[in-house]
Amino acid sequence: MTKGTKPKAKLMRAEEAFWEQPPGHFEAFSKLLVHPSNANTKFFDFRISSYQPKGYAEVHVHQIAENVYYILQGRGMVELDGERHLVEPHMVIHIPPGVRHGIFNTGLEDLIFIVVASPPSDMPEVKQTGGKS
Repeated sequence: MTKGTKPKAKLMRAEEAFWEQPPGHFEAFSKLLVHPSNANTKFFDFRISSYQPKGYAEVHVHQIAENVYYILQGRGMVELDGERHLVEPHMVIHIPPGVRHGIFNTGLEDLIFIVVASPPSDMPEVKQTGGKS
């Protein structure tokens, strides 16, 4: 974007994005809905994630990024600095920088949740396949 250029808004349906598997995630997929790679943003990583039963994200830490998860469907566990907590629909999890965390689908159906992270530069790079293996 050049100086004085107005940024372009983005409008899309979630079905227009492909499910991608971030590094360190197993049977766990995300759709990058608003991300610097596909929208005019440098402040947000906004995605929907779906973890199949037994799916999980390895315990990890972000030095700068804050994460917010909002659980839409399913049940599982989130680990925050070594403590495990059950999660279910309508729960909000705020993860400040420096907190070791991971999320696990220990339930019987897909665990579906919204993820917001800022800044996106401190999130692992997702290789976007566009539906190709």
